[in-house]
Amino acid sequence: MSRLNKSWQMTTAEYNSCVGNYSDGVYRFILKNIKDDERARDIVQDSFFKMWEKSKDISFEKAKSYLFTTAYHTMIDDIRRQKRTTSLEEANADLTVNHSYNDLQHVLNLALSTLPEIQRAVITLRDYEGYSYEEIGKITGLNESQVKVYIYRARLSLKNYIGSLDRVL
Repeated sequence: MSRLNKSWQMTTAEYNSCVGNYSDGVYRFILKNIKDDERARDIVQDSFFKMWEKSKDISFEKAKSYLFTTAYHTMIDDIRRQKRTTSLEEANADLTVNHSYNDLQHVLNLALSTLPEIQRAVITLRDYEGYSYEEIGKITGLNESQVKVYIYRARLSLKNYIGSLDRVL
């Protein structure tokens, strides 16, 4: 189908607006999932680069969804690449659990790091970024009921990991 009207394309000003509006949110989402500042920045930069390359095919109204979807898939690719270069023993050796922390944010981050990558992704999209089940499904490629199941399982795992709030506080 040929498109003669180019008004649906993202302009440079709209792209710059996306950078200003969404870069922090995408960065927080990626950082919550991979816990590595430098890798998170690289993934965000790659995601914006990919969006710029496709800007002629993306409308400004769909840019946020496209960006988070691209960032999610770029993160998954990065995680898979990391797994090939880092042995599981090394990764697990760095993860020590101590329930005597007083810093709730630190305990929550430790708890999140124990979740499988898909659960960590959907829980951060829902509870940290505020996306709807439908939006999370579009970003991750899951259907809405799968999203709900993963979120339920993630919350149950977090509850079991953290245990009583009395231990944390």
